[in-house]
Amino acid sequence: MKLVILDRDGVINHDSDNYIKSVDEWRPLPGSIQAIARLSKAGFDVCVATNQSGLARGYFDLTTLNLMHRKMKDLVEEQGGRIDKIEYCPHSPDDNCYCRKPLPGMYQHILSCYPDIDPEKVYVVGDSLRDLEAAESAGCPSILVSTGKGKRTLEKGGIPKNTQIVDDLEAAVLHIIYHQRTSD
Repeated sequence: MKLVILDRDGVINHDSDNYIKSVDEWRPLPGSIQAIARLSKAGFDVCVATNQSGLARGYFDLTTLNLMHRKMKDLVEEQGGRIDKIEYCPHSPDDNCYCRKPLPGMYQHILSCYPDIDPEKVYVVGDSLRDLEAAESAGCPSILVSTGKGKRTLEKGGIPKNTQIVDDLEAAVLHIIYHQRTSD
């Protein structure tokens, strides 16, 4: 079994500093849905781990978040793929929870659902330093995409050593599939 963990906002869909608050605002980035389907067709389980502090801030409710995720899953299924699991942190940064990235709680929970998989073989794809730091803490290799906050993240520096940097999710998927084939 093979596993990939994706961040949501800025990796799969357009991001906004004002939060994605509705199903209409949730719009996939070009090629992202097809990239997820490609991972599925290549035999990977695809999980999403996303900070969603907009819940704690009252910007949207759980029903709206579930509808956004249903839209995302439906679009992937229309392309012949699937998203196997979605983990989200509903807390604000002030809640000091263990699931909010940059802490590794969401990644560790996903990994606990796949006890036979070595974390060192589970790629994490994100657009922020928080995603990369959580991946490093969980023992997973990371890929930074330039979409979303990716360019800003790269400019700020402090990227964990050995992080791969690519243009978008499609490029990340090609990297993952290539490296999986060469390591088999």
